[in-house]
Amino acid sequence: MNFLWGNSVALSWMWGLGLLYGLFGLLAFAIPNALGLMLFGALTQVIAKRGGNGPDALGSFFANWSRPYRLVFFLYQILAITLTLFALVRYAWQPLGLEPSGLYLLLTVLVILAAATLFGEEFDIRRIKFSHGVLGLIALAAIVVLWVQLPDIGSGQPMMTGANPFMGLNFWGYAVPICVGLILGPWLDLQQWQRAIQIQREGKSPLLSYGFGGSLFFLLLLAHGSLALWVAGQNGMVPMRPGIDGLSYGEDGITRFLWAVAAAHPWAFGAYMVTLFIMTLTTLDSGYVSLRWYLSKSGGASRSFPLSLLPEALLGSPLPTLIFTGFFTVAAVWLKLELEYFMIFYATFFVGYAALALVRAFHTGQGNALPQVKMFCVGSVAVVIFAYGYFLSNPWGMMVGSVLPVGYVIWMLLKPGAAHEFVGGVEELEKTAGGPRGELVMQEEKEEGIEPGRVVPFPKGGVEVTTDLFGHFEGKWFVHTFVATYADTNSVGNVYFGMYAMWVGKTRELFFNRCLPKFNLKTTPYYILTRSFEHKFMRETREFERVSVKIKVGEYNRKFVTLEHAIFDSAGNQLGKGKQQLIFVSSADYKLLDIPNEVYEAFVAYA
Repeated sequence: MNFLWGNSVALSWMWGLGLLYGLFGLLAFAIPNALGLMLFGALTQVIAKRGGNGPDALGSFFANWSRPYRLVFFLYQILAITLTLFALVRYAWQPLGLEPSGLYLLLTVLVILAAATLFGEEFDIRRIKFSHGVLGLIALAAIVVLWVQLPDIGSGQPMMTGANPFMGLNFWGYAVPICVGLILGPWLDLQQWQRAIQIQREGKSPLLSYGFGGSLFFLLLLAHGSLALWVAGQNGMVPMRPGIDGLSYGEDGITRFLWAVAAAHPWAFGAYMVTLFIMTLTTLDSGYVSLRWYLSKSGGASRSFPLSLLPEALLGSPLPTLIFTGFFTVAAVWLKLELEYFMIFYATFFVGYAALALVRAFHTGQGNALPQVKMFCVGSVAVVIFAYGYFLSNPWGMMVGSVLPVGYVIWMLLKPGAAHEFVGGVEELEKTAGGPRGELVMQEEKEEGIEPGRVVPFPKGGVEVTTDLFGHFEGKWFVHTFVATYADTNSVGNVYFGMYAMWVGKTRELFFNRCLPKFNLKTTPYYILTRSFEHKFMRETREFERVSVKIKVGEYNRKFVTLEHAIFDSAGNQLGKGKQQLIFVSSADYKLLDIPNEVYEAFVAYA
């Protein structure tokens, strides 16, 4: 099974047809790319072991760790899908010269997106390894057919350009950004995170799966790069063409060469086209599946009021995103852009986010908030510096542009007062806010050796404890802690089942009191009513046990708010969990209302 997952990893990472001509250039591109996949698999396995190595240890980690990077993950995936689609159209279809080009361009983009959507709907993350296994075998057969045909097509030797490049600055101008961008790349790729989480859920090894996947990916890159070198040797020169920036590009060299000999060697051209289409399809269907997973996991909790008016099925579907990438691809082809223009962002803009995310995965001493403005500005500056270096053929500009975001992340983590950089607005408000209506201010309990957010056992031996009577926030969760007494139990001695719902109700009222301190029942124009309540009993508890009830906003739309709750005992055992749905009615005639604006403003901070 690790073999099947490794094959899917390799195929899903074939996101472009970019080629660096010359043996050293090919190795400089392939080695960091494969190494990045292998390191990702090894480190995610370490993360899973730190989380207890349970079936959902990695999934639980990702749900919390990725929260500040939600938009970055989404943008990264859009760029990956667009880049893959663009590469196939620009370098495999456009060299065919079909006319009318505009009509064929739209039809080609449409059929590729439709095929990706069909495969994404048919094969979810649990079954995608099987579909990719079949497609991988077809691609392997096509590669064999192509290489068998090559001796009959030409007799030239592969062109090994770039001898002894390590003394040349131009080589390092490309090698440094490639190493930085590709080694860190998987950490912002939703496709790889979803795979790693599923691999771990199935009890398989991310280390082995990504080790094999990285090795297979390396061989595929070598095979494609060697083919490009062989094609270049047939004409005695690299088949380049001028771009709109005055630079020369040759990503479509193989297609143009095989298309020129297609009449005499149709099997070679057909095999190459089948291989390219499979490599593209296995990346795009992975992107569709990962976006569907990510959008559904995001839910409605983070959606603003205008978006909450749209149907959930539309908001949770990858189709709008794929349609956008299709239009963007058509525009990019029409503007005659190149693959390198897309790849610049992987080597610059996303590097800082990936580096910070990687550090946060293993160092949680500081808050997990993200300084969005600073990271965006640094990423934008890096893109501009790299672009100037690229267009002016200045290797120093390219190297500085790729290294700058990493250097800034190191500076943010090490400079004096660094901890304050990562405190979000909600945390700042919670630290400075007084108790409800200014009557009481209590400090959260802290004990050495206790992890943040973990329920602290009630001390024994008569040790005095200070309790937060009005509750407090732990991230997005509002927590109320108390001691169960004899009044909460039944004749048997364990807590009566109805008390759990009453505890949740009390915690909910304290949560409202914190979020809506100015709410006045006598003057309010609306009432908050409970539409439904669900609770799953998981474990019993008894009198004099310390109990913590946690509650948070799960999701909301125009009419309803869903609150989620969980109950724990002093040992951290989960006693139960559930959810409830709230509605809002007019205090005058009890007619159903949209969620009042002040409720939106109060809840959004904790959603």
